[in-house]
Amino acid sequence: MRILVLGGDGYLGWPTALHLSDCGHEVAVADNFARRGYDHEMGVQSLVPIEPLQQRVDAWREVSGKDIAVYCGDLVDGEFTVHMIREFQPDTIVHFAEQRAAPYSMIDRKHAVYTQHNNVVGNLNVLFAIEEVNPDIHLVKLGTMGEYGTPNIDIEEGWLEVTHKGRTDRVLYPKKPGSFYHLSKVHDSHNIEFACRIWGLRATDLNQGVVYGQETPQTERDPRLATRFDYDAIFGTVLNRFVIQAVLGHPLTVYGSGSQTRGLIDIRDTVECIRLAAENPAESGEFRVFNQMTESFSVGEIAKVVANGYDGAVDVEHLDNPRVEQAEHYYNVVHTGLVELGLQPHLLSNTLIDSLFQVAEAHKHRVDLAAMRPTVQWRTASSPMRDQG
Repeated sequence: MRILVLGGDGYLGWPTALHLSDCGHEVAVADNFARRGYDHEMGVQSLVPIEPLQQRVDAWREVSGKDIAVYCGDLVDGEFTVHMIREFQPDTIVHFAEQRAAPYSMIDRKHAVYTQHNNVVGNLNVLFAIEEVNPDIHLVKLGTMGEYGTPNIDIEEGWLEVTHKGRTDRVLYPKKPGSFYHLSKVHDSHNIEFACRIWGLRATDLNQGVVYGQETPQTERDPRLATRFDYDAIFGTVLNRFVIQAVLGHPLTVYGSGSQTRGLIDIRDTVECIRLAAENPAESGEFRVFNQMTESFSVGEIAKVVANGYDGAVDVEHLDNPRVEQAEHYYNVVHTGLVELGLQPHLLSNTLIDSLFQVAEAHKHRVDLAAMRPTVQWRTASSPMRDQG
């Protein structure tokens, strides 16, 4: 199968490209290197050093004997997008190429507008390019569990059967995103569903939980193949931040009460989910949704897992929550589709013991302590105070 990975230089795009190549697929990656640019803008860097994309591709060829084609360009440029897809002629397009950080989208008007323009317009260009070049191409799009918010009912996989005044219909699951970034993903989902319904495209929307981990069997084969490890308050995840803080002997910084609950997934499971979705495509005209997560934890529970897994004393510090979100809420997610396709999940505790602490210990000299403190507030200076509950 020919698979084009958009955002193939990123945290998840790069190891996904390696995994698909290692499984025998012919892979190309595309990137505009915006993620590397955010590092310069924010004054931070990946905890683990990463090589330039071409050196990564050369290293993969050395260790595997397999080539990965590279396209450099921006999906916001519709002509580039059409040309790339027409030239590579993919069977499947895996779409990671979006600004992925909620805090980044909430910095100010400029960053919110950039996030929505980059994400929504880029995705629209991909849809139009597929329709023009080959409507049979299967789009595998990375969404987020954050599209749903925290509703007081079970979160189904993308669709909900509703009975109202004696009549029943199947509708897209209601969305209540928590940032301008998450809202851009909601727009993406609606645009993809529309393209499937009107043009007969085929697509799988993967609403992914928080990803943790930095190593896959492919990246471990050579240090030059390493992917990112983000820990800062803008692009890092809570789990990565806690791991770094434990290794450095600093308190784990929990926002608010720590009762906020999220779905999590190991990076090794993420790349396998992409393979499963690509090798088992949606039908023509089908907008298929999988909730791509394996476990649920509250922030406080994640802190306990980190503390229990680390061989040393660990304290916890509660900070005012910079986000506007419910502290106490119901959270029950249906996530059976990928398991039915064959996913065998890894467990969080095993990953921490086997990998995360070792990675953090080896690179702790690269940590910028100031970067871990929250600086972006969801409320602007002119926003009225409002109840988070």
